[in-house]
Amino acid sequence: MSSNFFQLVRNEQTKLYSQLATWIMLGILVVVVLGFALITRTADNFTTDYDEATWKQELQDQNESLAEIDQADTQILINNYRIENDLMPDGMTAWDFLYDSNMLTSVLSLLTIIVAGGIIANEYRWGTIKLLLIRPATRTKIFFAKYTSVLLFALTALIVLFIFSWLFGMLLFGLGGDGSVLQVKDGKVVEVSVWTRIAQDYGLQLVKLVVWATFAFMISAALRNGALAIGTAIFLMFAGSSIVLFIYDKPFAKYVLFSNLDLTQFTTGMKLVEDLTLTFAVVTIIVYYLIFLVIGWVLFTKRDVAGN
Repeated sequence: MSSNFFQLVRNEQTKLYSQLATWIMLGILVVVVLGFALITRTADNFTTDYDEATWKQELQDQNESLAEIDQADTQILINNYRIENDLMPDGMTAWDFLYDSNMLTSVLSLLTIIVAGGIIANEYRWGTIKLLLIRPATRTKIFFAKYTSVLLFALTALIVLFIFSWLFGMLLFGLGGDGSVLQVKDGKVVEVSVWTRIAQDYGLQLVKLVVWATFAFMISAALRNGALAIGTAIFLMFAGSSIVLFIYDKPFAKYVLFSNLDLTQFTTGMKLVEDLTLTFAVVTIIVYYLIFLVIGWVLFTKRDVAGN
């Protein structure tokens, strides 16, 4: 039975990567990473080359500017720790660029939403849904084979992002650094492995990616309309942050998916909903995720396709 499921997944992967659009999307991702690297390299406000004689004063000046910004305490603590322990910043290195590139996972979410929104809806649009469902495999297996294929695409895109971020970072900034970064934990500054920090933040961003992909997959299964699934998911993905800004002080704010979805808020300390905790956020995300998945599964397995 398991071999039958893996064959279904393999078939879905074959169909996905036989489409030119899939390779174009991965190519666009590489171009976006290169563009981000070039902007980072050339823009003065992104990179800073510190001088041994003046770097402490520069950090003090930076702290004065940060003091006027809400929720900038984390960077101020790190700057003070550097000054007190005589740890001059290295400036931008390949490590820093690889870490900063985790923000580009929003591009991954966009590409994965496109794949997830079309992988079921296209079967209806191409008229192949009946041929798909008359196979010996159950609808449940077909549903989860398609869902697994979406997640594999997301993983592939993440690997592409990671590899090319590291490559462009090495070419434009050099390795540098000592393999460790500073991080604030429980109000104290600690040194952690750069790989630990990178894995942590990429992993947290990956949660967002999976949830949005699952939402688009649900809409695709429910409405058989890829464009609507993609459009709805993309709109909510970009509107989510704005929605939180309007409701953050409301009692129900912490129960809204958008308030919980960005788990990096617990590593940066930049929470909009003050009483939100990591445990509560994780549980909330899991509940929403399961709701999306179950709704999509029920609609796909129960819907009549005789008229298609």
